[in-house]
Amino acid sequence: MAGLAEFLKPLNEVIMKANAMTEGRRSDFFNHLKSAGDSLSALAWIAYTGKDCGMSMPIAHVEESWQMAEFYNNKVLVEYRNKDQNHVEWAKALKELYLPGLRDYVKSHYPLGPVWAASGKKASSVPSKAPPPGAPAPPPPPPASLFSSEPSQPSSSQPKQGMSAVFQEINTVNVTAGLRKVTADMKTKNRLDRAGVVSASEKETRSSSSSFSKAGPPKLELQMGRKWVVENQFGKKNLVIDDCDAKQSVYVFGCKDSVLQIQGKVNNITIDKCSKMGVVFKDVVAACEIVNCNGVEVQCQGSAPTISVDNTSGCQLYLSKDSLGASITTAKSSEINILVPAAESDGDWAEHSLPQQYIHVFKDGHFETTPVSHSGA
Repeated sequence: MAGLAEFLKPLNEVIMKANAMTEGRRSDFFNHLKSAGDSLSALAWIAYTGKDCGMSMPIAHVEESWQMAEFYNNKVLVEYRNKDQNHVEWAKALKELYLPGLRDYVKSHYPLGPVWAASGKKASSVPSKAPPPGAPAPPPPPPASLFSSEPSQPSSSQPKQGMSAVFQEINTVNVTAGLRKVTADMKTKNRLDRAGVVSASEKETRSSSSSFSKAGPPKLELQMGRKWVVENQFGKKNLVIDDCDAKQSVYVFGCKDSVLQIQGKVNNITIDKCSKMGVVFKDVVAACEIVNCNGVEVQCQGSAPTISVDNTSGCQLYLSKDSLGASITTAKSSEINILVPAAESDGDWAEHSLPQQYIHVFKDGHFETTPVSHSGA
């Protein structure tokens, strides 16, 4: 439709600026920013023009967009549930803004997408109007500015700021503030301390760069129509596999500080030799395997019959209500925590740590194994 791209341009610019604020120096409120920024794509439901436009139906688009942000929203709930209830309430309100808020609004008014007048005016010439009375209310303000690295203060000591203030900050922030100008004497070719001697730090830098080159090029591709390969991704927070089916498998190898979202049912998922990696998936037919990893987080939003963790240090598993019956196997692993939906609270998570120490006693002709029970556990 003519003029649609121009009509959506302001929204696209805001989304790009929001994503840019999560890059570079990591803020103490990174999870807040990432959750809010990723959720903005739900507002693009208005771009749906029909089944051939390449988008999901408006209601499904809102739900799928929130799933992209829910991974980080859940991390806010877990981090602050016993520290600061203001953050917990903010995370819950952000979710309610989209589910059920925006979803129910779209379902009631535009389930098949917006209806455009055939002889209407250009979008740029139509004056802006106030939002309809049925639109969902915005979430309550966070306890402190999300753009400050200082710890949050009690809400009574600082004025609260709503989501409008967040978007205003996105439009006004100066990403180059604080950068120092490089003078001539600071350039490598003019420095007097660079003559002849190779320092230990230089050796470490060269060795790290050579190890990076040995890792191989980054990959995110479907091989032979059966296997999705995700390899050597570093610092990529928006990796997505959306065109998949139940006959395909996913193999994630050698990735670090990245997040992968699998938006569909697949046969098998293997996460191998990854560090600080996050994986969000819907349904898996066979199993999800985590091998030789360090500090990974995996969230199942649908069902998974089997989850195995082998030779891994530090793993957080988020299970949905549909995956609580999964069989979880661990071997040679430590610091394995399972988070499940709390029974008496909407949106909260209950955390359970799996034992990593055992007592083996020879009794009645065989060994009996029981986990070590610590006092206060």
